[in-house]
This record gives sequence, structure tokens and C-alpha cells, in this order.
Amino acid sequence: MEVIVDRCAGLDIDKKSVMACVRVPDGSGGRAEHVRRFSGFLDGLLELRAWLLEHGVTQVAMEATSSYWLPIWRVLEEPLDGDAADDPPFELLLCNARHVKHVPGRKTDVKDASWLAQLLECGLLASSFVPPADIRGLRSVTRYRKRLIETRTSEIQRVEKTLEDAPLTELAG
Repeated sequence: MEVIVDRCAGLDIDKKSVMACVRVPDGSGGRAEHVRRFSGFLDGLLELRAWLLEHGVTQVAMEATSSYWLPIWRVLEEPLDGDAADDPPFELLLCNARHVKHVPGRKTDVKDASWLAQLLECGLLASSFVPPADIRGLRSVTRYRKRLIETRTSEIQRVEKTLEDAPLTELAG
């Protein structure tokens, strides 16, 4: 298949780590693949970011696995102090796991990361919509407020039910 993205990466994410596969030109007309595991903590994610920049990666694909993708997305989406430009360093794609998981023979993190990178370099991945950071923040606060209101309502109903079930003699005495 024709390579559309010259320097790309696929990330396989789990709770504690990130398996990264970078695919770049090998200098002889072929493709080279570099694979490495990173910690899921901030220092590991910053190391991942530096590694991707070192390889000249322009696009990064990751699966939407639970909420584990969020910290990685945050580290990769914004330019950091010392970055060359004000533009985000990578074009990020968040892919629906259902669309890329059902391929036979892929049972390891390395194979998953490599498969994502191969699909990305050929332009075969569609990204899910991820709102900008400020909108994500507002959504988070709004959802938290909704949960607080639901909790308050639940407690009011619990007190009302207790008062309704209490014998009148206990309330009078």
C-alpha cells in the first residue's frame, strides 16, 4: 500500500504503560520500525513525547481505551516550553478500538502499536472527535455539577422516605 504519512506513530495504551511504534523511512526506500515501552506516569509520557519528536513524527494514532488515553493526549496536544513553534507538534488521532481490534493474529502490545502505525501511514484510520481542551474542561465541570445535584436529590429522597416510614410516636416523643 502507498505510504501517505511519512513519519507516524501508533500507541497501544494500557493502565500503567504505553507501547509506542514509530514508522519512518529507512534511507533505502523502505520503512523502519522502532518500538519502545513508556511508563504511564508523567515522566514516562514526557519521555515518549521527546522520543516522538526525536524521530520527527508528525501524526500519532491511539485507541480510545477507557479513559487511559486522556493523559497521553494532554501531554502530546499542546506545545511545551522550549518547543520550536506555537503550533501543536503532532496531529493526533483517537481511533475507535472496535475499528482496529478485529484483525486476526494481533495479540501483543507491540503488534497492536505496529498495526496502528501501519494503518496510519497508509491513511486508513479515521479519528474520533475530541473537543478542544477548554471545552473538555467545561464538560468535566458540568458533569461534576450534575453528579452533585443527583447526589443531593438522592439524599433528600432518602430523608423523606425515612420520615415517612418512622412511626408517629417516635417523632412526637
